[in-house]
Amino acid sequence: MAKLYFHYSTMNAGKSTVLLQAAHNYRERGMETYLLTAAFDDRGGKGRISSRIGIGEEADTFAPGEDLFEKIAARLERGRVACVFVDEAQFLSKVQVWQLARAVDDLGVPVMCYGLRVDFRGELFPGSAALLALADEMREVRTICHCGRKATMVVRQGADGLVLRDGAQVQIGGNETYVSLCRRHWRAAVADA
Repeated sequence: MAKLYFHYSTMNAGKSTVLLQAAHNYRERGMETYLLTAAFDDRGGKGRISSRIGIGEEADTFAPGEDLFEKIAARLERGRVACVFVDEAQFLSKVQVWQLARAVDDLGVPVMCYGLRVDFRGELFPGSAALLALADEMREVRTICHCGRKATMVVRQGADGLVLRDGAQVQIGGNETYVSLCRRHWRAAVADA
């Protein structure tokens, strides 16, 4: 039975690595996969899912407003797919998450989404909020704070290394921009008494 999965975490937990490993496992058993990533996140190259440990793979892209049900249906017309993998799922819209759920229900294909749960302000991304509401199964990909506790939050740093408290929800970046922290150290970093 096909399901909609949401694998979530904070930055630098290895979500893309887990996605690439799972997709590899399918292909190793002779099953085709369909990989999708956000069109505007080109840190690893346009249309490429990459991990900070150095592995990567080509992927199709999704853009805001694009119908993902139709995109998956069109891909299935070209041949069977055992699983759809979506990286950077926090950038999905609520409508697109419903389209993925419809693909699971009506096309019978499992969809595994990987993304951030919250932004640097501690607020849910729209795509993540919709996935938390609609996913059949959710799995946390864990990483740790500098203190050794589980990291559940992330801070954004400016070029000067100081923590930013305001700004656009979406800003593409990696280790040079974001630091994963436990809630206690996130509160201290953003000066929340």
